[in-house]
Amino acid sequence: MLQPRIPVNPLPPGHAIPTARTEPVTAPAAAPVPSTTPRSSVQLTPGSAVALAAGGGAVVLVVGAVLVSMLLAVAISAASIAVVAVVLRLLVRDMQKGR
Repeated sequence: MLQPRIPVNPLPPGHAIPTARTEPVTAPAAAPVPSTTPRSSVQLTPGSAVALAAGGGAVVLVVGAVLVSMLLAVAISAASIAVVAVVLRLLVRDMQKGR
C-alpha cells in the first residue's frame, strides 16, 4: 500500500517521437516597411539633466536626514535608559543598607 511507484519510461532518454508534420507556408509578399532612424528611448536635454541631478541630490539629502534622525533617537534613548539604570541601582543599594 505504501510502496513507492516508479513510472516506467518505455523509450530510452533522448529518443524523440515526431508529433505532426508541418509544411512550410510561404507568406504573401507585403509592402516594404519604411525604415526609421534608431533613436534612444530617453533623450535628456541639459535642463532635464540638471533637474534629474537636483532631484537625486534632494532624495539623498532627505534619506540621509531621516537616517541620522533615527540614529540620534536611538542614541538618546540608550543614554536615557543608562541614566535610569544608574539611578535605580543607587536607589536599590540605599534601600538594602536601610537608610
